[in-house]
Amino acid sequence: MSTHRSLFGLACRAAAFSFLAVGTASLMQAQSGSSEKPSFQQPLFSASEFSNPFSDLVSSSLSSSSSSSSSSSSSSQDTASVAPDSVFHFDLKAPQPPPRRRYGRPNYADSHSNPDGSPKWAFMAGGGFTLPVGGTHSYASPSWKFQAGFGRNFSRTTAVLLQFDYDKMGMQNSTLNNQLALYNTLCGGDCGFGGLGGNIHDWSFTLNPTFTLPTQGALGAYVVVGAGFYHKVTTFTVPTVGEYCDPYYGYCYQVSENQTVDWYTSNAFGINGGVGVTWKFSQFSNQKFYAEARYVWTDNSRRPFDVSGTTPYFNAFPQASAPTTWIPITFGIRF
Repeated sequence: MSTHRSLFGLACRAAAFSFLAVGTASLMQAQSGSSEKPSFQQPLFSASEFSNPFSDLVSSSLSSSSSSSSSSSSSSQDTASVAPDSVFHFDLKAPQPPPRRRYGRPNYADSHSNPDGSPKWAFMAGGGFTLPVGGTHSYASPSWKFQAGFGRNFSRTTAVLLQFDYDKMGMQNSTLNNQLALYNTLCGGDCGFGGLGGNIHDWSFTLNPTFTLPTQGALGAYVVVGAGFYHKVTTFTVPTVGEYCDPYYGYCYQVSENQTVDWYTSNAFGINGGVGVTWKFSQFSNQKFYAEARYVWTDNSRRPFDVSGTTPYFNAFPQASAPTTWIPITFGIRF
């Protein structure tokens, strides 16, 4: 009897232990299942943060499909395979194009513009100073100049301009002293000149092809060559005192002025060439400030010295008809 009781107790303990073990295993499995959640990488930004209408449409469609109990498993898998965050994802590392900006009316090939957008017509005006060089420097001194022109731009890099230049040069003191002594000799000892002055001016019309170098930004550079007609005038003067009468009030008074005592002209073919730099007033402006330096050479025909009166001309200053060279430096506006 005692043996049956001991076996019955042992069986009860074994059954209770087995029930406890099974319950513990089921509870642990349920906890592990509830702790596992689908994980995916959350993007840094989503379209919903930027109020994208397509994001709202996708979100509403996904919510309606998930709330419907009649949707099939295949449609649920298709919906789950395309996540809205993965569709509307903003990548900050990807290069973003700059916003489009317009600056007035675009340029096309018409009566005022070339196909590359450059203006067809060019204008320029400026002034500066002249530097005699070579043989001209032996008798002439620096002075001032004026320049103006217009022409045709064939592209951003090529243009041809018709220019008018007025270049003036003074006289060296040694030249004026030698010339005064010569005039006094021709007068028989003394011409009565109180002093002698002189100047040279050379005006010209030239055609000048201009080639703009490819540069970036507001600064630019160009190369220019040219050829044309040059008219050289050499003048010697003496100071005199004259009388001027005002035609309205009738008053007359003395004035000092220069009287021409000798002068020479010479026409010649000439060439020039040089370089220049430009600076745009703004990034999208056609107006440019320019500074340039050129070398000018004119092929004047030499006329020998002759004051004897036996020839049809009088030439007391042969340098006036000698080839002339100078460097004009000019500042101005191009547009």
